[in-house]
Amino acid sequence: MPRVVDVEERRRELGEAVWRVVRRDGLAEASVRTVAREAGLSTGSLRHYFSTQTDLLVFAMRLVVGRVQERVAAAHRPPDVREAAVAVLGELLPLDAERRAENEVWLAFTARALVQPELRELREEAYTALWDGCLQWVRRLLPADAAAEDVELEAHRLFALVDGLAVHAAVNPRHATPERLVEVLRRHLDGVGRP
Repeated sequence: MPRVVDVEERRRELGEAVWRVVRRDGLAEASVRTVAREAGLSTGSLRHYFSTQTDLLVFAMRLVVGRVQERVAAAHRPPDVREAAVAVLGELLPLDAERRAENEVWLAFTARALVQPELRELREEAYTALWDGCLQWVRRLLPADAAAEDVELEAHRLFALVDGLAVHAAVNPRHATPERLVEVLRRHLDGVGRP
């Protein structure tokens, strides 16, 4: 009797195979053939789940976004708004092996999105979600009567900080340790809305 394959599970496995290839060899090497070999499948079998390389790459990039969203949704939110912001925004930073892998893959895809429209659209969706999250946290941190331009400027600063910390961690992980990333985030949030 033939084995029943869970299609979504197999697609996730293939997305993770893309990640491994990207982290080891770079995004340019994430061809259908290379990913199929990494996943232990034939090229024809992989094409049963993804008809094109673009479909495969979009899925792998969306997999990063989905995992981050799941973690953010499940993050513990302490009663103190600053501590809650640290907890939630910390889920976006590469503080452990899983998040480091996601961060490295995300940055590779972000660079590729400059020249590949299908990835650009997903990158824009993710950045819009990050912007909305930063804006929400700043609104909670600033006084209710804060001027709209102050709210927007603080949201831009927080967005740049979170995004920049992720880049620093990928480029120089020995210096941008998880402890340092959280310390910088906490220090920044402590200053939001305070003279």
